[in-house]
Amino acid sequence: MPTRRTFLAAAAAFASCTRRKASGYSGFAFIANQEGEAVAAVDLTVFEVARHIHIQGRPTGVIAHPRRATVYALTPDNGTIHEIRSDTLAFSRKATIATSAQSMRMTPDGQHLYVLCRQPRALVRFSLETFKPDGHTALPAEPLDFDIDRTGEFAAISYAAKHDLSLIDLRNRPAVQPMPADGEMGTVRFQSDSRALIAANLSRHMLSIYEVSSRQLIVNLPLAVRPDHLCFNADGGQLFVTGAGMDAVVVVYPYYTPQVAQTVLAGHAPGAMAATTSAHAGPQYLFVANPKSGDVSILNVTNNRVVAVTPVGSEPGYITITPDDQYALVLNQGSGDVAVIRIANITRAANDFKRSRKGPIFMMIPVGSKPVSAAVVPI
Repeated sequence: MPTRRTFLAAAAAFASCTRRKASGYSGFAFIANQEGEAVAAVDLTVFEVARHIHIQGRPTGVIAHPRRATVYALTPDNGTIHEIRSDTLAFSRKATIATSAQSMRMTPDGQHLYVLCRQPRALVRFSLETFKPDGHTALPAEPLDFDIDRTGEFAAISYAAKHDLSLIDLRNRPAVQPMPADGEMGTVRFQSDSRALIAANLSRHMLSIYEVSSRQLIVNLPLAVRPDHLCFNADGGQLFVTGAGMDAVVVVYPYYTPQVAQTVLAGHAPGAMAATTSAHAGPQYLFVANPKSGDVSILNVTNNRVVAVTPVGSEPGYITITPDDQYALVLNQGSGDVAVIRIANITRAANDFKRSRKGPIFMMIPVGSKPVSAAVVPI
């Protein structure tokens, strides 16, 4: 019986033989290679690395501008933002805004980046027009995670060693407004309508949901897992949660009366997730990375059933979907490659799931050392 290693080798060989005949998505995937200190530009039309763009530092995040031909990479260790031209695949400029940073988010209007900084402890607003900081809010402790709501009006922040949350009014006076919390807080995410904030309570294995206008707690939802990873579906009506405690995905309905809908067994120690959008007419899928077993579980979002499990490589840790919902790109940190899953093949894989369990893997692309984040840019 073929092993997973044999299957991956065969997939890579097939990719090599057919690469020039492949016709994929018209665009590029810009992939942050943390240990390689570079951003790989992958041509998704032919599924090949077009260029390795070296930068100074170890990138952990990359964001594409929605209208300009630019991509931005963050190197937290030196607190620097790097701009890359997506039309020429070349480094453009950089700006150091802190001694060390944590993460970044782009505002909905595309005019600014917000950068969560560790040293100094601050939330910094960075203008993409002047390429300079133009706003600064000091924070009471070392930050862990943050989010910007879809209106660009509020920011929410959790802290690394402090059982606390903060809400910041970005359009008026950007003062830090504390919110009640009971436990070690992790990921924070706004609902799509910006009316509520969802915070992962790691120590108590639950989600805390707050009303943004009053900053008051609405409800605590106990979970079967520690909420290490959160992922919304296309319309925000379902929230998927994975983490330590159970080999499962917890499905949460966050609107109206928030409630846990069900817990679905899915893979071994499931981690990062990505969901398809509603842009195509087929079923909606949730892709769940299983780093320890080197595969991805695929759930049909309509009925929350696992329809395929496909081996992808060593330590899959990040998944993104092309905007046309044709391909899922799985970044394998251990093996330094990207597994390409053709979403149209999932139906066939679902029919054969009980017999083969090989899934719809399409191609393997070596991209560099420890790929951790990606942004897809159409041509």
